[in-house]
Amino acid sequence: MIVCEVCGNELGPGVTICPYCGTVSTAPVVQASGLLHRIVNLEKGLPTVAMALQRLDTELEISRRQGYRVVTLIHGYGSSGKGGAIKDEVHRQLHYYKHKGRINDVLAGEDFNTRSGAGRQLLRRFPALAAHDDVNRANPGITLVVL
Repeated sequence: MIVCEVCGNELGPGVTICPYCGTVSTAPVVQASGLLHRIVNLEKGLPTVAMALQRLDTELEISRRQGYRVVTLIHGYGSSGKGGAIKDEVHRQLHYYKHKGRINDVLAGEDFNTRSGAGRQLLRRFPALAAHDDVNRANPGITLVVL
């Protein structure tokens, strides 16, 4: 399969401009199929914030090495109903990673829908995510990361 080096979507034979992100492809990347999306549960095992952040680093690096383009992080929303410490720290860390160029984009689960600009844009870049269980659910317990 030939994929766009920017968004990771499959390109047809002879296509030089990606129909999803508009990137002019100079050297398309060949990638094994099925490596677009991965789900990582950061709250598994009821970790401390420090443990969850360590798992975040590890899982993002594993996902990048294995060729995944999008990672859904399950961090929960917190037992207080106001947002948990893990969610807050994961979001803080992800925005730092985006600022430093380690990741390309972050989308909160609340914004993962077909109506909002950011959610709609993500779905245009990665149409396979339309089958994601949390699309249009406004789930505050997840965050999507574009590597």
